[in-house]
Amino acid sequence: MKENQVSLTSIMTAYIRGYHATYDSPKIFDDTLAYQLIPEERRTLIEQGLSSALKQQSSSEQPAALRFFLQSMGLPQVVSRSKFTEETVEKVVEQGLEQYVILGAGMDTFAFRHPELLKKIRVFEVDHPATQTFKRNRLAELGWETPPNLQFVPVDFSKESLAEAFNGVSYDPKAASIFSWLGVTMYLSRDEVFATLRSITEIAPTGSLIIFDYFEALTAARSAQKIQEELKKIGEPIKTGFDPSTLASDLAKIGIRLIENLRPADIQNRYFNGRTDGYHASELVHFALAMVE
Repeated sequence: MKENQVSLTSIMTAYIRGYHATYDSPKIFDDTLAYQLIPEERRTLIEQGLSSALKQQSSSEQPAALRFFLQSMGLPQVVSRSKFTEETVEKVVEQGLEQYVILGAGMDTFAFRHPELLKKIRVFEVDHPATQTFKRNRLAELGWETPPNLQFVPVDFSKESLAEAFNGVSYDPKAASIFSWLGVTMYLSRDEVFATLRSITEIAPTGSLIIFDYFEALTAARSAQKIQEELKKIGEPIKTGFDPSTLASDLAKIGIRLIENLRPADIQNRYFNGRTDGYHASELVHFALAMVE
């Protein structure tokens, strides 16, 4: 991503969460605020793009075609990873964890949807300065008051460590925390991914948790090639995939223990079985839950 470029995927991800909350049933993840974070002109452009993609379909075919298009854009991946993450966060907060760090937060709305949890924990949204500035400006336009326990931390993962970024903020390095890192690892190099994970072990005590999603090491699969091509067009190409069979040993080398490693079949069984709208887990995406040792 360029120096001053707002992440287009973060905006599209918010649109997808908002679409799902508004139109799909049953809901996997109900983000009732996501649509509001997208300025009207950007939302209009997205919807014009969707309409253009569907214009060759008959009116009777368009609903199915739209679901297929949203599937290819990653809607199931977005809503299921968010559900997996927030279910885990709510569980560990009840167990006494005091801090939630959202890496690559984008247009995340957790802190605004869960005022009751914000009374128990501190939330830190970490993201690229350009994307974070865009979001904070939008919050100001909407007149949303930033919760007292929410703090914004700007960081460029490709240039600085998480430890450096947390200098001067109210984060407590002695308090057990949970970190989520969704929709980011695939856009960084392998070295950048492990540098950031290593940074977490430097600032978080033993027992802290990390949730992230990752692409399986990219093959010549047609679906992988299509995803690559589309993301290259907007300047956010996929750079990294991981081998699920070696991830545990790779993480162990930097002091992180893999607890859960959900395969596409696991994600399908947990979130998509019984649906009649055609949504299904991505064949390339895995969810990981790990612990700092």
